[in-house]
Amino acid sequence: MLQSRPIKHCRACGTPVDYQVPADDNRERAVCRGCNTVHYENPLNVVGTVPVWEDRVLLCRRNIEPRRGLWTLPAGFMELGETTAEGALRETVEEAGANVRLEGLFSLLNVVRAGQVHLFYRATMLDTGLSPGPETIEAQLFSEAEIPWDELAFRTVRETLRLYFADRERGGFGVHVLDIA
Repeated sequence: MLQSRPIKHCRACGTPVDYQVPADDNRERAVCRGCNTVHYENPLNVVGTVPVWEDRVLLCRRNIEPRRGLWTLPAGFMELGETTAEGALRETVEEAGANVRLEGLFSLLNVVRAGQVHLFYRATMLDTGLSPGPETIEAQLFSEAEIPWDELAFRTVRETLRLYFADRERGGFGVHVLDIA
């Protein structure tokens, strides 16, 4: 279970907080010593795509930490005011400059130790034009045999790609839910 206590001060008034179980709750929360505002800490959503052109998948080489220089699917943190699908499309454009059409949710991975939920959508590339943004060193299409498995940045990406190729081999795509320990 995630044990960090990242909230130190109240976002409403700036007073230090204490971690305690509020009277109407069942777990510790950051509670302001001054105004008694209760601050909830919830998992972050990471959204992205599995962009495909013919029999190849698009990967991006990271230009930022963590895991700079390793390969990933285009993905990142969801922003307020957007749906998971909108966030996945935005991240695909920001990281790869790829023009895609979403085909549906493909994988949902719970990364409890990091306080994250990763959601990947299958996506069809509408063309092969790429224009990677500043967070990406390069974007490249890979066949299954060419995937740099030992150079993938995250286990969620590895598992999503493994599931994608297995479903493709089977001739049908499902929605997959995994817990990453």
